[in-house]
Amino acid sequence: MTKPIESWLTDMDGVLVHEEKAIPGAPEFIERLKQSGRKFLVLTNNSIFTPRDLCARLRRAGIDVPEEAIWTSALATAKFLSEQRPEGTAYVIGEAGMTTALHNVGYVMTSQDPEYVVLGETRTYSFEAITRAIQLIENGARFIATNPDATGPSPQGSLPATGSVAALITKATGVDPYFVGKPNPLMMRSALNQIEAHSETTVMIGDRMDTDVLSGLEAGLRTILVLTGSTAAGAVERFPFRPTHVFDSIADVTPLVEG
Repeated sequence: MTKPIESWLTDMDGVLVHEEKAIPGAPEFIERLKQSGRKFLVLTNNSIFTPRDLCARLRRAGIDVPEEAIWTSALATAKFLSEQRPEGTAYVIGEAGMTTALHNVGYVMTSQDPEYVVLGETRTYSFEAITRAIQLIENGARFIATNPDATGPSPQGSLPATGSVAALITKATGVDPYFVGKPNPLMMRSALNQIEAHSETTVMIGDRMDTDVLSGLEAGLRTILVLTGSTAAGAVERFPFRPTHVFDSIADVTPLVEG
């Protein structure tokens, strides 16, 4: 028998917002979650921003999400590293979301013999920083990347993202990174631990079959695909796995949230 839904995880871009605008039904969905008292987290593979930044971004779009209800690949990466090597050292390519998360778990940022090279998202990838990362990995630093997304959206078109730059570094060094973010189910498990939720009573909502649905499935969650983002209805059948449910948008999910 299927257990009742006690907790909710949801992706952000393509599910709640699209290019800084709320997707219809998203503010009402979040309000229903808050009123129900159900535990929930908004997830993103983007490591540029801190939860406070994202909270402000969502609020500008008319969606009121508490700061503590946002979980990023930067936070998941920092948590992973603090468990692997507490209070370690890292050379970071990234922005405030990544550096703040690592500082908060006691990591020291250095370009001199770090234990890890951590690659995250940034608006301006520096050739000098990438070169330094390659040299450090050649000298024995372990290679971590926040997520494998090859591109990110912009009003002008696709931008190279973490996965593309990671491929460049791998080509130069022969070393593959360990990706922490989706579709690694580690991202889901760290989110579940954050809100003390259980996989068998939690649902993951996303707009991508190859990241959101896959990582939810591999972490043992029920999954919902919404068709307001990256995956079109006709593409679902191409995958060897299926979400538990497919809905047109987040507005159709709101009635499933029980008080």
